[in-house]
Amino acid sequence: MNEKDKMLAGLPYVASDAALQAESRHAKAVCHRFNLMDPGDPAARMAVLAELLDLEGEAHIEPSFYCDYGYNIRLGDGFYANHHLTILDPCAVIIGRRVMFGPHVLLSTATHPLEAKARRETEHAAPITIGDDVWLGGNVSVMPGVTIGERAVIGAGSVVTRDVPADVVAVGNPCRVVRALEPSA
Repeated sequence: MNEKDKMLAGLPYVASDAALQAESRHAKAVCHRFNLMDPGDPAARMAVLAELLDLEGEAHIEPSFYCDYGYNIRLGDGFYANHHLTILDPCAVIIGRRVMFGPHVLLSTATHPLEAKARRETEHAAPITIGDDVWLGGNVSVMPGVTIGERAVIGAGSVVTRDVPADVVAVGNPCRVVRALEPSA
């Protein structure tokens, strides 16, 4: 099993692997090109990101955008992200339909061992899944392995360290459910 296979499986892998580094440099080059494009032509900007991301319909991301690899990111139809979105994607990031992100959102599937020696040698990742019609406020951070249920609202500045059910408002650090919402279609 090569390092990429380990990474995609959520196993410890060596991030400095030459093949992974080349793929990461490619993703960073595409992001750089996107971030420097004319903001008056959003369709052309998104066409550049379509080279990298799995877009399942219309999506709009305001510059700036950063990711590790891109090929692990799937965006549902109607996705919108405000400025300064960062997605660390050594593992799958699945985002549903009609999802909205405020500015400065971070999704990180990447994590590291707690033991210092192991941390110097490897890292690992766990997938993030965000359901349909979710809204993440500004400066929200979603940590590895988290699932956010459909129609949930995550308040600004929250750090989401564990799963959030559907049809709730959740806020804080660590993020906690503060109220239920009426389920809607």
